[in-house]
Amino acid sequence: MSAMSGEGTSAVTRIWRQLRLALHLLRGVLTIAMLFPFYAPPRRSLAVKCWAQSLLDMLGVQLHVHGEPPGGSGAPTMLLANHVSWLDIYAINAALPVRFVAKSEIRSWPVIGWLSAKTGTLFIERARRRDTLRIGSEIVNAMQHGDVVAVFPEGTTTDGSRVLRFHSSLLQPALQAAAHVYPTALRYQREDGSLCTEAAYDGDKSLWQSLQLVVAQPVIHAHVWLLPALPAADADRRALALAAQTAIADRLKF
Repeated sequence: MSAMSGEGTSAVTRIWRQLRLALHLLRGVLTIAMLFPFYAPPRRSLAVKCWAQSLLDMLGVQLHVHGEPPGGSGAPTMLLANHVSWLDIYAINAALPVRFVAKSEIRSWPVIGWLSAKTGTLFIERARRRDTLRIGSEIVNAMQHGDVVAVFPEGTTTDGSRVLRFHSSLLQPALQAAAHVYPTALRYQREDGSLCTEAAYDGDKSLWQSLQLVVAQPVIHAHVWLLPALPAADADRRALALAAQTAIADRLKF
């Protein structure tokens, strides 16, 4: 039976997954509102990581992390990832808690937008060219204070079958901060190893339609490859963007 048609899991399973997700979102709201103000930064990072992992588990998404998470050197750090789905945020956070740079529209999403803002997401208004300068300064400040910042340089999502050209504008902060830049490859697979395009949040799908496709899958295997760092000190931002795009495409064999 076709998973795309919604017949991959039973109606009971789909409803159960959605109910658990709703309760999990409520738990996240309560935790952030009541406990986050009292958490030290390491405790916050652990809470975000555990919450993201639990969300994936509830949706039937099995996470596979390849490579060593960056850290320990104390150097500013940025991840550059291909963008497939809203699941990307939770897959990466379950592997390594980060601060994401996201389009400002996400802030208006019910519950998820509020949670994203409270957990440190940096929002950019892409339609305003001047906003790049503002967000660049915030990214540099975040990395210099020990936060790992994650960017989706494609600027949009795909169905996971290709990697689009990486835009370089948000890589300037990495050069300014002399950051370690780690290409990060994301792929969603079915049990048989084929590409799970139902996990993608692309095209004209609404968030609700995307969620319905995700919960209809018996299992989704989310692979996160943390690839070796690229030298940023002597590169210009366009060369760095191309090197990251190439490394990810090579890993995903596109």
